[in-house]
Amino acid sequence: MSTRARNTPLSLVAQPGIRVLTYGTFDLFHIGHLRLLERLRALGDHLTVAVSTDEFNARKGKQAFIPFRDRLDIVSSLRCVDAVIAEHDWAQKREDIRRLGIDVFGMGDDWVGKFDELSDIARVVYLERTPDISSSAIKQSLRAHAPDGAVATSLPTPLARAS
Repeated sequence: MSTRARNTPLSLVAQPGIRVLTYGTFDLFHIGHLRLLERLRALGDHLTVAVSTDEFNARKGKQAFIPFRDRLDIVSSLRCVDAVIAEHDWAQKREDIRRLGIDVFGMGDDWVGKFDELSDIARVVYLERTPDISSSAIKQSLRAHAPDGAVATSLPTPLARAS
């Protein structure tokens, strides 16, 4: 059974031994990403985050601004994240849930209903997103303020791995 965050029953408060899994691109990491991951982590005592690879994003018709390895490093550095894996395709979710012993599968509420078919192997929850912030909105704002209306879709190669 799927659950929306605003109707979250007290039974979704963190319980010992509960493992939570989420997926995302996490491009242009922002406060909305952090708040979502913190709230997901609060549902259990272990949070695994799957970060979409650049190749998978390309198959979805998306291009991340921040390269995969950097996004992986950013997400893995968060205190609320216990493990990070790569997301290579849509179909891996069911196998990841089984392989990792996941109890709760959580996503932002922009995905409501999209993963309900996983409710036979994990509790599916959709948490409310942080209002007025998204990577897409940041990219649109950058384009609107660019002199020619265009913004690079990714970092130039020399800057992509600079420390």
